[in-house]
Amino acid sequence: MTTTATATATEVEPTPPEQIEWDLGEIYPDVDAWNAARTDLETRVAALAGYQGRLGESAATLREALDAVSATDKELSRLFVHAFLKADEDRRVAAAQERRGLAADLRSRFGETVAFVSPELLRVGAETIERFIAAEPGLAPHAFNLRDTLRHAPHTLSDESEQVIAATGPVVQGPERIYALLTSSDMAFPTVTLSTGEEVTLDQAAYTLHRASPDRDDRKLVFDRFWGAWKTYEATFGQLLDTQVKAHAFHAKVRRHGSALEAALAGPNIPAAVYHTLLDAAGRHLPSLHRYFRIRRRMLGLGDLHYYDIYPPLAALDREFGIDESAALTLESTAPLGPHYQALLREGLEGRWMHVYPQAGKAPGAYMFGDVYDVHPYVLLNHNGRFTDLSTFTHEWGHAIHTRLANERQPWETCGYPTFTAEIASITNEILLQEHLLAQDIGDDERLFYLGTVLEGIRGTFFRQVMFAEFELAIHETVEKGEALSGEKMTGLYGSLLRRYHGADDGVMAIDPAYAVEWMFIPHFYGNFYVFQYATSIAAAALFAERFRGGDAGARDDYLAVLSAGGSRYACELLGEYGMDLATHAPYDALVARMDRTMDRIEAILDRRQGGA
Repeated sequence: MTTTATATATEVEPTPPEQIEWDLGEIYPDVDAWNAARTDLETRVAALAGYQGRLGESAATLREALDAVSATDKELSRLFVHAFLKADEDRRVAAAQERRGLAADLRSRFGETVAFVSPELLRVGAETIERFIAAEPGLAPHAFNLRDTLRHAPHTLSDESEQVIAATGPVVQGPERIYALLTSSDMAFPTVTLSTGEEVTLDQAAYTLHRASPDRDDRKLVFDRFWGAWKTYEATFGQLLDTQVKAHAFHAKVRRHGSALEAALAGPNIPAAVYHTLLDAAGRHLPSLHRYFRIRRRMLGLGDLHYYDIYPPLAALDREFGIDESAALTLESTAPLGPHYQALLREGLEGRWMHVYPQAGKAPGAYMFGDVYDVHPYVLLNHNGRFTDLSTFTHEWGHAIHTRLANERQPWETCGYPTFTAEIASITNEILLQEHLLAQDIGDDERLFYLGTVLEGIRGTFFRQVMFAEFELAIHETVEKGEALSGEKMTGLYGSLLRRYHGADDGVMAIDPAYAVEWMFIPHFYGNFYVFQYATSIAAAALFAERFRGGDAGARDDYLAVLSAGGSRYACELLGEYGMDLATHAPYDALVARMDRTMDRIEAILDRRQGGA
C-alpha cells in the first residue's frame, strides 16, 4: 500500500473535517467481547496440541485436525485485526498497544502449537495424503495447502525445531514493532517556518505534504531539516534493520535455503529469475527514467534538477479532492471492471469500513486490512484532499475489492492472496483512474498534470521500488558474506543507488549526500523482499489496463479470475496463463513503452506551446 502519484499544488485546510471512522464493533462489540474471545482462543489453541501424532491415522482425522487448526486461525485473525486497527487509531494509547501485543503473542503461541503439522505431514508422505484427499471430500479446502506443504519438504525441520522457530516470532518481529513506534510517536521531528510564514512540524505526514511545495526554497528547507532529523537516528535504525536482516538470514540458513532471497521467494513459489530479470530490466530502461527527469526540469523551468525537485507536479492543478469526490471518481474509473465489481465497491463505500483523516497519534500512510473473513475489509487513510490522496484512495479500495472477490470464491483456507497479485489489484485501479481523467475534455494544463501522474506512477512504483529491491538485496548479501552492516554503510549503499538511478554522474539530477539516509524512512525493508512486487505488479496491471482500453472482450473475465483465485494458485503460474511471464523482459518493456508514449504526448504539448509563443 504505497502512494505513487504526485501531490497537487493546492493547499488544504489546516483543520480537517470531522473524522470518518470505521466501525470495529462489527468485529467485536466492545473490549469485554474481545477479552472473552481471547480467553476462548487460548483454550482452543492449547487443544490443538492434541492432534500431534494423529494426522496419519485416517482421512477423517486429518480433516478434523485441519478444520480445527483453520477455524482457530480464522478467529485469531479476527482477534488480531481488531487489536491492530484499534491500536493504529492512536498509537499513544497504551491499553490498545497492550491488546495488540497480547493478540500477537497468542498468534505466536498458535504458531508454536501447530508447528508439528508440516513435519508430521511430510512423515505421513505424499502418497498417503493424496489417498486421503481422494477419499475425504471435506479435505478439498485444504488440498492446495497440503500439497504446498509437501513442496517444502527439503526445508521443513523436525517437530522440535519447528516449534523453536515458531517461538522466535515475537523476537524477530521486534525491529519492525520498534520501528513503527519510534517513527510514529517517539521521534523528535523538526519545526520549520515556510516562505508563507506558516510554522510546520515536519512529521511524516507534513513532510509528504510539503515536499511537493511549489516554492523551491521551501522544498529544500523541508528536505534539509527532515533528513537532518533522521540522520541523528542513523545508528539506531541501522541496528534495527541489521537485526531484521540477520533474522532473515538466520531463517534461510536453518531451513537450508541458499540465501535469504531464495527463502523469501520459496513461500509464494516465485522463481528467483523474476527478481533478477526485474533488476536487469530497470537498469536497461534507466535512459527513459532520465528522459523523464529532463522533461521535469524543463517543465519546472529549472536550470538544474535536485532530488528535492521530484515531488512537485509537472503542472498546477487548482483542485481539491474531497472524500466524496474520491469515492465518485473511483466508482466511475472502475467501470471497465464490470457491474459486480462496482456493486461490491458501492457496498464498501456506503459502509463504515474506513478511518479517513489524519489525527494525533494515528498510524501514518494508508493500508487495507482484509483478514476478518466473516466481516469485510477495513481501510486506513490519511486523506488531505490532494490528488495523491485520491490515488491512494482508489489504490486501497482496489485491495479491498480484491479481498471481497477472493472471499466470495474461496474458503478461508485459500482466500489469502499473495503480494504478487495483491498489488495488481491496487495499481490497476490507479491506472484506470489516470486514463479516466485523461479521457475528459480538459485543458492542456490539467492534461499535463495527469500525464505527469502517469510518469510519477511509473517512476514511483517501478523504478523507485526496483531501486529499493536492489538495496534490499545488497544489504542481505552483505550480511550473508559475513561483512558488518551499519547505518553508515547502509547510507553509503543507498546513496550510490540514488546516484545511479537518478543519473547524477551524467548531470541529470544532483543528489545531496545528506538525503541518502532516506532508506531509514522506508518501512517495507522490514518485510523481507516485499517491495519488488510493486514493480512486477505495475507491469502486470499496465498490461491488463491496455487490454481494457483496447476493447479486449476477455480482459474483464481474465482480470476477475486472477483476483477471485485468492491464494488457491501460485501467482506466477496463474499470471502465466494470461500471457504475463514476469521472468522475461516483455512485461517491463511494455510498461516503459507506455512511459515513452506518455512523454511523447507531453513533449508534443510543450513543443506546440513553444512554437506558438
